[in-house]
Amino acid sequence: MSKYAFGVDVGGTTVKLGLFNDKGQVLDKWEIPTVKDNGGEKVLPDIAASIKNKMQEKNISVEELVGVGIGAPGAVDADGYMVNGAVNIGWGAFDLAETLKKELDLPVTVKAGNDANVAALGEMWQGGGKGYSNLVAVTLGTGVGGGIIIDGRILTGTNGAGGEIGHIHIEDAETETCGCKNKGCLEQYASATGITRLANRRLAKDDAPSMLRGGEISAKTVFDAVKAGDKVAIEIAEQFGEYLGKGLAAVASVVDPQIFVIGGGVSKAGDILFKYIEPSYKRCAFGPCKQTKFALAKLGNDAGIYGAAALVLK
Repeated sequence: MSKYAFGVDVGGTTVKLGLFNDKGQVLDKWEIPTVKDNGGEKVLPDIAASIKNKMQEKNISVEELVGVGIGAPGAVDADGYMVNGAVNIGWGAFDLAETLKKELDLPVTVKAGNDANVAALGEMWQGGGKGYSNLVAVTLGTGVGGGIIIDGRILTGTNGAGGEIGHIHIEDAETETCGCKNKGCLEQYASATGITRLANRRLAKDDAPSMLRGGEISAKTVFDAVKAGDKVAIEIAEQFGEYLGKGLAAVASVVDPQIFVIGGGVSKAGDILFKYIEPSYKRCAFGPCKQTKFALAKLGNDAGIYGAAALVLK
């Protein structure tokens, strides 16, 4: 008998869902809107209804369904409890896994995790980290997210905050405040917005010629300029790499991964990122960790649904 699982990735605008077989192949994927009215009270009922509709459409019986995994934006502990809720949805603290199970009203396994951690599990299972059981997934987007997998299992931590590498303190001299209310976090330099900040600061420093002047400043335009040989852009990339390499070296000293898998919007720059990250990393890393591999994430926006399905299939 074939076995199936659903993976659910809850976002602030849409909920992504995927139907998987037990070989890790995605058979169907779709989205529904995240209805945030009244504290997001409709989100889980909508997910449950969508899953039941898909089971009916695909003629999947309850006996064939292994379970449902869900990733959500917030601290989720090892038991599937949202410790601090999800502010961008309107959720407070509650038992995410158990509540979805009640909404489904099906005798199947339901497991929940933090979205970044779940995405890391997806990359280990079927993405850039496939073949490894100890990895750190780094998401370079608007912020810096992370997920740590040790011996094939998510490192959740006491409060569900394991893997929050974007908030490693990396710079004492910083005067601006991070979104977490601290100052000098890795996220302030290695995220897409952080790279933009570094670029604006560098361009204001002097009048050195650069193709970045007079146009839009973004992580993409910075790395496009790097690829074109722009000296100022290369300085910015070196500074970005210095910060991120140091931060990842600190992470490696604690969890000793086999590989770092780099994803998020910044990763679209490609392998050129590693040219700027690895020198700092190797200089700062503890000896046995210096040879840790680096790779690009492969699953993109689907990492969350893959990882959520893996919560119940692996």
